[in-house]
Amino acid sequence: MTDKAVIVAHSGDLDKIYSALIVANGALSMGMDASIFFTFWGLQCLKKNGLDKGPLSRMNLLGLGKWMVKSRMKKANVVSLDKLMEDYKELGGKVIACEMTMEIMGIKEEELNSQWIDEYGAVGTYIMEAKDAKITLFI
Repeated sequence: MTDKAVIVAHSGDLDKIYSALIVANGALSMGMDASIFFTFWGLQCLKKNGLDKGPLSRMNLLGLGKWMVKSRMKKANVVSLDKLMEDYKELGGKVIACEMTMEIMGIKEEELNSQWIDEYGAVGTYIMEAKDAKITLFI
């Protein structure tokens, strides 16, 4: 086993994408490798200007809950998702975009933030990343 964390970002919910990036950045800052495999609704977050566009997983309240949470996060000096992704990439984090999801959802490569994406792959790519990882998470 290698000192690696591999995360499947299946959900595009704002709070879950925060969780994925916070855990991945934590792993990197502790000297581990980290990869995030973005698939289904999580892949929507890799669209240009899409990282923070998802709803809350609970208490979205037609967007009011999301606004309240973002407001509280700002008061608590929590960094933005864009900053978390920037830090993740600077620390050497790997981003894998699911090709099957792109095909199913009709997402084209040019719609995605290509500067974030290290690799396009499918389930085999994820399995190769995760098979020897010490930490695997499905978010």
